[in-house]
Amino acid sequence: MASLARSGGVARPRFPALLGTDPLPTPDDYRAYWEDALDRARRRPLAVSVTPVDSGLTEIEVFDVSFSGYDGRRVTGWLRLPRRRDGPLGAGVHANGYGAGRLSPIDDLTWSAAGHAHLLVNTHGQGGGSTGHLLEGVDDPQTAYYRGVLVDAARAVEAVRSLDEVDPSRVAAIGNSQGGGIALGVGALVPDLAGVLAQAPFLTAAPIALQHAAQGPWTELRAYLAEHPDRAAAVARTLAYVDGVTSVRHASAPGWISAGGADDICPPETARAAAAAYAAPVVFREWPDAGHEAGGTADRAAALGVLGSLV
Repeated sequence: MASLARSGGVARPRFPALLGTDPLPTPDDYRAYWEDALDRARRRPLAVSVTPVDSGLTEIEVFDVSFSGYDGRRVTGWLRLPRRRDGPLGAGVHANGYGAGRLSPIDDLTWSAAGHAHLLVNTHGQGGGSTGHLLEGVDDPQTAYYRGVLVDAARAVEAVRSLDEVDPSRVAAIGNSQGGGIALGVGALVPDLAGVLAQAPFLTAAPIALQHAAQGPWTELRAYLAEHPDRAAAVARTLAYVDGVTSVRHASAPGWISAGGADDICPPETARAAAAAYAAPVVFREWPDAGHEAGGTADRAAALGVLGSLV
């Protein structure tokens, strides 16, 4: 039976420590693993395609973008640009939460309305009512679902930098929930980003998340490990390559990480662990009474200010 833990005055269950109690160690071949994955993707042309979309918006242009990602698969996204621009723009490469995909062309206009280029990348196989894929390939680092997802996101940075409308020196990785974990991963794989913004990041501090998450994707993994305890070591090794804490140990760009003190999907302890391990300057903002929205509108306003200062 789960015991109770407290965070910021909020009582939450504590579950068995299926992968231990501390963040996962960095694998010895971490750099080689990712160099191999990126090299395999870069053997194929990026082949960026940009097609205008009739969105009905008057102040923001929307484009359907695709490019070559992991294993040559086509990755899609929405590029949003303010119509009024005097030169190349700073940009945010953005991934959404678990299962959301890229949503509609007119969703999530905050970043472009503030004057930035905004590339919202579709997370492979997600959207359209699908669930996420945390358990896909989780026993083997070579087949892990998030190996391909992080390569897709790194290639998205290359794609947006290839556009005449974007200043390639002013590109940040941004994301919420699953997208926050992806942003942290991109921060490790792309060494010259302007910044990394991760709001309530998922895929971060897996052992700690498994102890505290009461709902959401981590409960899928907890159930899997409870059924297959003999696979815990293999799962821990796989997750160590994609975990946000491992990623931030290799960060070089300034970071912004936020969390809700009452978040039971991506518990605040996991974001704290990422902030503590961050290898570059980082700001950590915890909203004591917030859940997975991590401060909601106020947090987004704060993150928007940070992005404006970086790009």
